[in-house]
Order: sequence, then structure tokens, then C-alpha cells
Amino acid sequence: MARLFKFAFGAAAVVFLLAPLLAILPIAFTSSSFLAYPIPAFSTRWFAELANTEAWRRSIVNSLLIGTGTTLLSTVLGMLAALALRRRIVFGSALRTIFLLPMVVPAVVLGVGLQILFARLGFAHTFAAVIVAHTVVAVPFVLVSITASLEGIDYRVERAAASLGASPRRVFWKITLPLAVPGVLSGAVLAFATSLDEVVLTLFVAGPNQLTLARQMFSSIRENISPAIVAAAFLFIVGTVLLGGMLAALHRRARLVTAG
Repeated sequence: MARLFKFAFGAAAVVFLLAPLLAILPIAFTSSSFLAYPIPAFSTRWFAELANTEAWRRSIVNSLLIGTGTTLLSTVLGMLAALALRRRIVFGSALRTIFLLPMVVPAVVLGVGLQILFARLGFAHTFAAVIVAHTVVAVPFVLVSITASLEGIDYRVERAAASLGASPRRVFWKITLPLAVPGVLSGAVLAFATSLDEVVLTLFVAGPNQLTLARQMFSSIRENISPAIVAAAFLFIVGTVLLGGMLAALHRRARLVTAG
């Protein structure tokens, strides 16, 4: 009975979360210019508008560029921070808290602070500024993911490699990193998703040439609500599902390699 109750509760929670998506996403294929049911006829005109309209096309390209840069930078920084905090260092708990602060600080506060900082440094309204801003909020997710992966590694494996003459660098590349790959990949996917979804920081630090897909959707909602926004959301969701599937496949492969 308890298992049935848990299953029913879990199913209800999933339906509660997915019902709004299932209700709105079919409108991405409507032939009408309005967000309304019933759908007159199925059409891909709004996906064609995303591909043919300069603003939408540029925002998609910018999102991919900024998301890739954010993923690379935040993954490297998160990996370095996780390796450092893994050791018993002075003020380790305080440093961990500092790294995780962007998760709780309001985005508006971060946006204002970063805008002032970038303006004084002289590279406001650039792609580098947007990538750095997105990295600030993405690093905590990477750090948490990689830290959890590193905690599952047995120290004795690394010590055994070191006792056999392997240098610290070789131990990292041959032992630590391969075992931490699931956490690194999870953190990278979370960083990319965080960058794609970030709007507030982008409004503060980005210029007209750094228009991202999330910011374009926000601007379009303010000016004119059209099914093109739903089509963009559909691409967001499909991309997220594909990334999740790839991540699950890579996790499974990593487990098989580790077990073998």
C-alpha cells in the first residue's frame, strides 16, 4: 500500500509539472497568429520564422556561442575549485560558501554589480562580459556536481598510483578525471542549460549585438505575443531532452568502463 501511495504521489507530481508544457507546446505547430485553441491547422510556419527572421536567428547563434563559452569556462573553474576544496585547506568551508553564493544572491543584485564592474574594466556589452556573467551563476552548479563525483572516488586508488611512481599530474589525468567524468559531464550540461535560460544578467551586461534567445523571447513577450515564442520554447525543451539523453548514455558508458 505504501509503495502504491508513493507511486501515485510521484505520478501526480510529474503530471503537475508537465501539464502546462503539454498544454502550450502544441501551439508551436498552429497555423494561427494567436495563442488559442482549437488549432485551425498544423503548420511549421513559426519554426520557419525562427530560421528566417534575423533577430531570432542571431539570438539562437549568440546563445549557442555564449553557452559554449560559459560551459567551457565554468567547467574548468568548477573542476579546479572542487579539487582544491577536496583537500583540507584553511577556511575551506568559508570558501565553499563563497563559491555557492551566486545560487542564493538575487540575479538583479548580481546584474547591477557586474554591470558596474564591467563598465569600469572597459569591456561592458561584449560577448566576454556575457560569458563571464553567465559563468558566475553556472560555477556553483558545476562545483556541486563535480564535488559529489569526487567524493565517490576512493583515495586509496590515487595513493596506490602515486606509490607506484605516478606524478600528481599523471594521477589526475589517468585516475581522478576518468572516475569523475560523470560529475564533470553533469556539471557541463547544467552550465549550458543555465546559460541558455539566463535572462536577468543578460539584460544588464549584454548589448544589442549579444541578444540571446532567452532575452529575445522576453522582449517578444513584452512587445507582441506570438506562437514564435512557443516554437522557441519547443526548441529549448527538445534540446534539453536531447542533452539529458546524451548525459544518461555517457553515464552508463562511464559505469561500464569503470566496472570493466
